[in-house]
Amino acid sequence: MQKPFIRKSLSNSTASLYAIAIAIACLSILLGISIGALSIPFSSIIRIFLHAWFGMPLGGDISQNLVQVVMMIRLPRVILAFFVGASLALAGAAFQGLLKNVLADPYTLGVSSGASVGAVFVLFFGIQLPLIGEFTLPTVSIITGLCTLFLVLAFARAVEKKMSIETIILTGIIFSAFFSSLISLMIALTGEELRQIISWLLGSVSMRGWDYIMMMFPFLVMGSLLLFMNSRELNAFAFGESAAANIGVDVAKRKLMILTGASLLTGAAVAVSGTIGFVGLVVPHITRIICGANHRRLLPLSFLYGGAFLVLADLLARTIISPRELPIGVITSLIGAPIFAFLYFKRMKRKAG
Repeated sequence: MQKPFIRKSLSNSTASLYAIAIAIACLSILLGISIGALSIPFSSIIRIFLHAWFGMPLGGDISQNLVQVVMMIRLPRVILAFFVGASLALAGAAFQGLLKNVLADPYTLGVSSGASVGAVFVLFFGIQLPLIGEFTLPTVSIITGLCTLFLVLAFARAVEKKMSIETIILTGIIFSAFFSSLISLMIALTGEELRQIISWLLGSVSMRGWDYIMMMFPFLVMGSLLLFMNSRELNAFAFGESAAANIGVDVAKRKLMILTGASLLTGAAVAVSGTIGFVGLVVPHITRIICGANHRRLLPLSFLYGGAFLVLADLLARTIISPRELPIGVITSLIGAPIFAFLYFKRMKRKAG
């Protein structure tokens, strides 16, 4: 007689977790739009949304200039920050589950280094491809990131046909080190482009528009779907590849799908925003404390909390020394490093005790 009650309690608990995460995500988006050189009340933002999306009247106290600020400047910046943070946190949660290592992050396989090489290459040589013009950098970055994934997997398969997790990690480290050296070489040889390259490498979502969001969106959808479809398999991988195979998981196929999904998210995020550290490391770790290690809840909650975290980090980056802006990667590192050190210290102390 108690089982339906227990099931209902668990369902209510899960619903509460999602409701809180959605509320935090929505609040962070509203704060990101509201706060800046020009402060905009929440009520005005909501009225502007209703006007833009449903044709409702604005009212005399809201000008068209304010509508432009919200819809064309702040909203795309906030949405892009949310997408980047959500992608990195989701990819980080997947890598940590697959690799059974809470220290894993979205940059483990070297995909981010490959994407960064493409971006720095474009900046270094001042390349602008016909037809795509100003979108040459993110396009080339996404392509080189995906090529890096294929190279890593092909190299790992050549070394070991079953492609164990250890082999994939070591291969990723090799490629990451190689691409990092290429980036360092281009930085050492650069002249006037140095400031632009360093600025991109430190991460930013400023001066991007809806076009960047539309460019990233297909990769966000594909990568997220691949990971959400494999949430049960990630739970099985927590017990090891052999145990997962024994309960019917197609280890090779599912592992490839998870790696591809996480890499698509990472490559797209790096392509539009540069390298932003600690989001994919800290957010899944904190989310795991909140909701447990079940990936059916961990993945979507990491998505929401990661997006909210980066929106708030970007808000801090553009207001803390206003009118100047700090690179968002600096803010995430300053916040993320101490938090992760504290959480990891507590974890190791609990294990020792």
